[in-house]
Amino acid sequence: MQHRFLRRFTAFFGLALMAALPMYASAALPPIVDGQPLPSLAPMLQKVTPAVVNISTKTRVRVNNPFLNDPVFRQLFGMQGMPREQLEQSLGSGVIVDAQKGYILTNNHVVGNADDITVTLQDGRNFKGTLVGSDPATDVAVVKITPDHLQALPIADSSQLRVGDFVVAVGDPFGLGQTVTSGIVSALQRSGLGGSSFQNFIQTDASINPGNSGGALVNLRGELIGINSMILSPSGGNVGIGFAIPTKVASDVMQQLIAHGKVSRGSLGAQTQDITPNIAKLLGLKDNNGAVVTRVTPGSAADRAGLQVGDVVTAINGTPLDSADQLNNAEGLLPANSTVTLTVLRDGKTRTVSAQLAPEKVASIDAGKFDPRLVGVTFSDLNDAQTSQGLSGIAVTSVNPNSRAAQAGLSSGDVIVGVGNRRITSLRDLQGLAAAKPRQLVLLVAADEGLNYVVIQ
Repeated sequence: MQHRFLRRFTAFFGLALMAALPMYASAALPPIVDGQPLPSLAPMLQKVTPAVVNISTKTRVRVNNPFLNDPVFRQLFGMQGMPREQLEQSLGSGVIVDAQKGYILTNNHVVGNADDITVTLQDGRNFKGTLVGSDPATDVAVVKITPDHLQALPIADSSQLRVGDFVVAVGDPFGLGQTVTSGIVSALQRSGLGGSSFQNFIQTDASINPGNSGGALVNLRGELIGINSMILSPSGGNVGIGFAIPTKVASDVMQQLIAHGKVSRGSLGAQTQDITPNIAKLLGLKDNNGAVVTRVTPGSAADRAGLQVGDVVTAINGTPLDSADQLNNAEGLLPANSTVTLTVLRDGKTRTVSAQLAPEKVASIDAGKFDPRLVGVTFSDLNDAQTSQGLSGIAVTSVNPNSRAAQAGLSSGDVIVGVGNRRITSLRDLQGLAAAKPRQLVLLVAADEGLNYVVIQ
């Protein structure tokens, strides 16, 4: 009975898997049972696991209490010495991708706002990590450590993945220590999941749990094909649906972060919307696929390519589009100056146009010019990606950690939607409020956790 089970086990996983995994004589189980090699991932993992690291972070978070923010209240009630910030700690994972320079790929949500980063290798060594750069839009970040006898993973072309390919996830879930899970690719090019702005996820049923974020998704050759990023779960634990950022996206972002510390994206300069049944009827379309152009910015890449309001973009670089989100996602994952080919339907006729994505120009300003309490803060108008998501307001692009605004709880990436009881939609609106000079500067901020007030004395 036992031998029959082993034969079925071997047949199920296939001879191709066994050919990809060299056998070791020192394996705990016998290498051959009934004349058949016993499949194992152990030889491959011996090469992979030393390159997967644990990342622990410490972040100082301002306690946003309106009473503590008021110096008169603190003095009256003897609260001057009360702590006005708290220390948050978190755990995640990362992957060494360059052993000679000490570069580690991970998620932005693991290290993006951290004040202190500690990287722990499989052999127990600890290193202080330095954030090279992070990109919230794709949830990718790069950390650097001292290159001291490190082992890196080779990066494979994730565009060659197929649904059904075997994959292995390596990380540090729940802080238990390095853990390995296996499964298959269950879907490709997943998007619209919330969190990061631009998404092209690999979906897998290999168990990914809290703490796995930033860890490695590898193929059976031990090559990196994705960075584990998020799960879809009503309970917070794994239910067989996890997502990883493909190396095609992560590698492109990493190269820009290493070279420039930030990502420069190209912009088509066109706003689009989904095609509803009413719009399809109005334009004489056979279905609701694609995205209809509602605005073309003068002088933009779309304008130079000849796009017009009312055009329906049905494909980008040969990939069919089902929605405006897909077009925005594909555009946002390409670097500036990339050339794209658009398939466009106009007046019932299909045509093909090429456009070179231009670096997006967004107005920005030193916020200290509006109010001295905002010295050390930079504001900007929202970019096309943000406005296409329905956001309205002005973006906080940088905050000096020693500024009064940072101490009050304002962070880079926040979107300010109001000042006092006045709603704002652009820097021009903010200029109109600059002369008021209230005793307390009250900003209504839209952050990841929702709307909240930031009070700056």
